[in-house]
Amino acid sequence: MESFSLILAIVVVTALAFDFTNGFHDTANAMATTISTGAMKPKVAVAMSAVLNLVGAFLSVEVANTISKGLVDEAGIRPEVIFAALVGAILWNLLTWLVGLPSSSSHALMGGLIGATIASAGVGAVHGDVLVTKVLIPAIAAPLVAGIAALLATRLTYSLGRKADGNASKKGYRSGQIASAGLVSLAHGTNDAQKTMGVITLALVAGGAVAPDSDPPMWVILSAGLAIALGTYLGGWRIIRTMGKGLTDLQPQQGFAAQTSAATVILASSHLGFSLSTTHSVSGSVMGAGLGRKGGVVRWSTATRMFVAWGLTLPAAALVGALAEYVTGFGSWGTAVVAVFLIASSAAIWKLSRRDVVDHTNVNDTDIDAEEPAGVITTAIAAVTPPPASGAATASEEPVPAFPTQATAERTPTTTTTV
Repeated sequence: MESFSLILAIVVVTALAFDFTNGFHDTANAMATTISTGAMKPKVAVAMSAVLNLVGAFLSVEVANTISKGLVDEAGIRPEVIFAALVGAILWNLLTWLVGLPSSSSHALMGGLIGATIASAGVGAVHGDVLVTKVLIPAIAAPLVAGIAALLATRLTYSLGRKADGNASKKGYRSGQIASAGLVSLAHGTNDAQKTMGVITLALVAGGAVAPDSDPPMWVILSAGLAIALGTYLGGWRIIRTMGKGLTDLQPQQGFAAQTSAATVILASSHLGFSLSTTHSVSGSVMGAGLGRKGGVVRWSTATRMFVAWGLTLPAAALVGALAEYVTGFGSWGTAVVAVFLIASSAAIWKLSRRDVVDHTNVNDTDIDAEEPAGVITTAIAAVTPPPASGAATASEEPVPAFPTQATAERTPTTTTTV
C-alpha cells in the first residue's frame, strides 16, 4: 500500500456504513418468508442469516470486479466521487427502509456511482455497455425469471404433496424453508457484500493505494463481510413485514419454493458477474409463489408502490450522488458539509422511525382490515390453475383468504399463532 489519505479513510468508513445499511435493508430477502410462515423465530432467523452472509462474502469476487473495473472509468475517478456516490446510496436505503419498501440497495449504489461519476468526469466515464448488460437487463430479467420459477415450483410442490398428510407436509416444508433461507443468505453475501468490496477497491485505486485492475485485498473482503453481517443481524424489520406479509400470505410450501427459486437466480448471477438486485429476485419469487397457490392473492397496491420505488432508485440515488459530488468539488470544506448532511439526515430518519417501532416482537402483526380485489393478473392465473384432486386437500391445507371479510370472520373461528 503506497498511501492512505484522510479522504480515503473517510470513503472506506462510509462504504462500510453503506454495507451495514445494505445488511439490514436486505435481511428481508432471505428471512421474510421464513419468519412469516413461522418456520423460524425472528431473532434466530436473522442471526443465521448474518453468519451465512459473512461466509458468502468469501466465495467470489466476480461482482466486485464488475464494479471496480467495469462500470466506470477508473482513470477519471477521485475518492471524493466515491464518497458522493455512497451518500446517495445510503440516503436512499434509509428512506425506503423508513417506509418499509424493499427497494434495491444494489441499484442505489449503482445510481449514486453513476451520478457522481457523470458530475465529475462526464457521461463518457460511464461504460454504457456494462451498465446495460450487467445492471439494467438483470434488473428486468431477475424478478421475471425468479417469479416464473417460483410459480412453477409452487405448483409442483402442491402437486407432489397433495396426497400427503397436511400437517406433516407443512412441517417438512418448514424444515426445507430453513435450508433454502440459508441458501438465500449465502447468495446475498456472495452478491451484495461484493458490491461494497468493489466500491472500496475502486476508491483505493483512485487514491493510489493499490494498483489498477487489482482484486479486492483480503482486509476489504473481511471488513465488508462483517459489516453486512452486522447489519443483517440487527434486522430490517419494517421491510421484513412488507415482504413477508404485505405482498401475499405464504404457506410453508410457497415459502420454500420462493426462496429456492430466488437463491438459484442469485447464485447463478453472482457466478456470471452480474450486479443483480437480490431484492428484485426475492420480491419476484414471492409474488410468483403467491400466484402459484390456488386461491392465493398478491396485493397489487403494495406491489405497485414497490415497482415505483424500483424505478426511482437509480435516478434518485444518481441525483443525490451528483449533487454531493458538486459540493465536494469546493474542497475539504465541501466534503465536510456533505458528511455533516449525511449524518444529520440519517439521524433524522432514525428519529422518525421511532414513532412507529417495528421489531422482532411485532414483525408479523398486520393491520389489514379491508379486502383488496384479486385483480386481473391473479384472476387470470387462478382461472388456469387446475383444481386439487378430490379428497386431496385437508383442512390444514385449505387456503385462508388474505383479507377476511365480515362474513368469513363470522363463520371462521379465531386462531392465534405464536412466532
